[in-house]
Amino acid sequence: MSTFVHPFREGSKDQKDLLGGKGANLAEMTRLGLPVPPGFTITTDACRYVMHHGQNPPELAEQVTAALEDVEQQIDRRFGDREDPLLVSVRSGAAISMPGMMETVLNVGLNDETVQGLAAQSGSERFAQDSYRRLLQMYGATVLGIGASMFEDALEAVREDRGAADDAGLDADALREIVGRYQQIIERETGSPFPQDPREQLRGSISAVFESWNAPRAVIYRNAEHIDHELGTAVNVVAMVFGNLDDRSATGVAFTRDPSTGEHGVYGDFLVGAQGEDVVAGIRNTRSLEELGEVLPDAYQELLRTMDVLEEHYRDLCDIEFTIESGKLWMLQTRVGKRTAAAAFLIATTLVDEGAIDEREALTRVSGAQLTRLMFPRFASGERDVLARGMGASPGAAVGEVVFDSETVIARAQEGRDCLLVRRETNPDDLGGMLAAEGVLTSRGGKTSHAAVVARGLGKTCVCGAESLDVDPKAREIRMGGEVVAREGDVLSIDGATGEVFAGRIPVEPSEVAQYLEGDLAADDPGASALVRSVDRLMRVADEVRRMQVRANADTAADAERARQMGAQGIGLARTEHMFLGERRAQVEKLILAGDPAEREEALAELLPAQREDFAGLLRAMGDLPVTIRLLDPPLHEFLPDLTDLSVRIARAEESGRRIEPHERKVLAAVERLHEQNPMLGLRGVRLGLTIPGLFGMQVRAILEAELEVRADGGDPHVEIMIPLVGSVRELRAIRREIDDVTEEVVAEARAGAGAGAGAGAGEELTTRIGTMIELPRAALRAGEIAEAAEFFSFGTNDLTQTTWGFSRDDVEAGFFFTYKERGILSDSPFESLDQYGVGELVRIAAERGRATNPDLTLGVCGEHGGDPASIHFFHSLGLDYVSCSPFRVPVARLECGRATLLEEGFTPQP
Repeated sequence: MSTFVHPFREGSKDQKDLLGGKGANLAEMTRLGLPVPPGFTITTDACRYVMHHGQNPPELAEQVTAALEDVEQQIDRRFGDREDPLLVSVRSGAAISMPGMMETVLNVGLNDETVQGLAAQSGSERFAQDSYRRLLQMYGATVLGIGASMFEDALEAVREDRGAADDAGLDADALREIVGRYQQIIERETGSPFPQDPREQLRGSISAVFESWNAPRAVIYRNAEHIDHELGTAVNVVAMVFGNLDDRSATGVAFTRDPSTGEHGVYGDFLVGAQGEDVVAGIRNTRSLEELGEVLPDAYQELLRTMDVLEEHYRDLCDIEFTIESGKLWMLQTRVGKRTAAAAFLIATTLVDEGAIDEREALTRVSGAQLTRLMFPRFASGERDVLARGMGASPGAAVGEVVFDSETVIARAQEGRDCLLVRRETNPDDLGGMLAAEGVLTSRGGKTSHAAVVARGLGKTCVCGAESLDVDPKAREIRMGGEVVAREGDVLSIDGATGEVFAGRIPVEPSEVAQYLEGDLAADDPGASALVRSVDRLMRVADEVRRMQVRANADTAADAERARQMGAQGIGLARTEHMFLGERRAQVEKLILAGDPAEREEALAELLPAQREDFAGLLRAMGDLPVTIRLLDPPLHEFLPDLTDLSVRIARAEESGRRIEPHERKVLAAVERLHEQNPMLGLRGVRLGLTIPGLFGMQVRAILEAELEVRADGGDPHVEIMIPLVGSVRELRAIRREIDDVTEEVVAEARAGAGAGAGAGAGEELTTRIGTMIELPRAALRAGEIAEAAEFFSFGTNDLTQTTWGFSRDDVEAGFFFTYKERGILSDSPFESLDQYGVGELVRIAAERGRATNPDLTLGVCGEHGGDPASIHFFHSLGLDYVSCSPFRVPVARLECGRATLLEEGFTPQP
């Protein structure tokens, strides 16, 4: 019989996949002897069973009963006992933290009879009724699916009736009235009364937590965070301890370091007379954790000692949930805390300095995604009027239109409009809006509120608890002191580091980290911040340990120079078609319209010096680093007017009686001749070189002459010529014959001292290597043959993805991809992160077969997947030599290549 239930005392922090993060860490704290309420975890295996079979495992009920009896013995109370009832919480807990995305039910076990026993045992009727109304509200919304607003409206009505500012101002009589109203809502909405059987409550709560794994907001969050939908959640059943029992009871969240800055100190929030959900929900503004020392000094000192134990044990920032019941501290959860990107780098290097970890482990504690966030702009310095101040919950500079609900944010973001999601407080259903917004602003809540925790995890700018702002979502306006200061559509700017809110649009400037990475700020500069020094330190570690090189996709000398500043070790893709735009388009048009070989040779001769100048500039910018130049790839019609536009223009001219110039008709004829239904699969790449005599030969001559020219000037260029869209070794051999002929001519001219601009007398040693792009499935499958005629492969993963999936990138991402993502068919766009099981399998096959033929074959990636962190780890696992990406992504690729080396043992391909 499978074991689906584990008491806390039997687990450990290393069992997250089975027990979930929360269950594993509750078990670990139990092992450490910390004060954890008794309880047990229902494993993720049970959740997966439910997902696949639509019902609980048959063994589960019996195992839960036995585990509950064990808890009863430990706490000396009985579940459902009328006089001294055991109550439990039922909480989710996935292997990867998903804060606020799944369900929790507190106070399970209360009913009309046990509530009296709880009142008698506690000596507080108010406490008992408050606990009962919380159960009714959570169970009604979570288990029974009743709209949460119904309960909120009923609660608000009683508050107004009694003149209470918040829940804490309601007495026992008022809470009893709310309990009655909640029960009426449940019976009205479901047709049945609230279940009085505690075991039925427990069964329903467990099932609801399992079902919440696939709640829409949870699916959205997993898609955003690239979490496997098959992992499932564990369920933790824990004996209740009460932060709302009396004035010596409290609940709160603590961090062993500041999750925004990484600084040591006392960070967190708490509330007296509250349960844990009150703190994270943001419905009451919390108190700073430091104040707990004044309110409950003994419990506070014990909490500080416990925090030290946990950070030393986990060797990282710990996020802790705690409850104090009548002065006694209880630990409800700990986990390695989410943090801002800046805090991640600062904490990692601080822990090295403290001797907790070494530099290599520190590198594994940060990520390319976090580095990307640090490269975004910040608000420019200067005088500006502050509209309001809140808590800086997640750093960054965010500017956008004020919007009061998630649906509108999503709709406007799809129109390309920048928005700020402005709420009194956010809740889990706001996740979609938070993802779409530039930033989040709330008038309630602190650094541990839902908005703050989720925003930090998503890397979104967030300001919480701007109390001076009266957010009115119904009127769609923000007021201060009774005056309207912003309406929906108005622009605000928020600073997630300082907590400042500004009216209007504040200009931004490059971040300090971006200035460092671009070479404009040295890490040892007196003005460089601790963050820049931390980034520099870990970038050095990454460069030291990584095996794969990082090149850049660059088409101009300026791009190449920027790439080198960013740390690129060469150019992995120079797209020559980008050199044919602007004024040169007329020269390409002349080539296309050439009516005989003489006209074609003349057009090519005009293009040659311009191409030679382009290539010489690239080679000079890159010094002795490799430069991979791709010969012309796109179909020629892209250099001509649009067929429809040109046809309409000529038709209108004929209608008006205007004389049509012969050139216009010639262009139209060429456009019609070159028009293709699917140009991506038509006359492009190597097919151009084979069907238009001299085109590739001209480009190769320009490349070789540029190489000799740079050598003549004392340079040491290393050139690689890449043939695009090869599907057969015969294509490559045919083009190579033309390249060899041109090479012989260029060398002969150089030796003879002829050849204008060829670098006569420079020494005719050419180091040029010839290779191909692998961007077609057939090329991947026949890579063993193709490697016979190639010295390198560069995987064009953009086109390889298109041809493998049968997707047009632009059409998919603008069309049905959103449907695929919503329905869980694809969690990521395969054009952003490599499809490792499909396209990745073709890359693996090509790499293995290519090197079986040619062990010295160089393997690289020139698609933008070369800058994607997840894809980089996959490429590393295949033994590729380099990745190439846009210059801006080079630092991220460098960092992730280093991390890939350190994390290679634990790597598994992701579906």
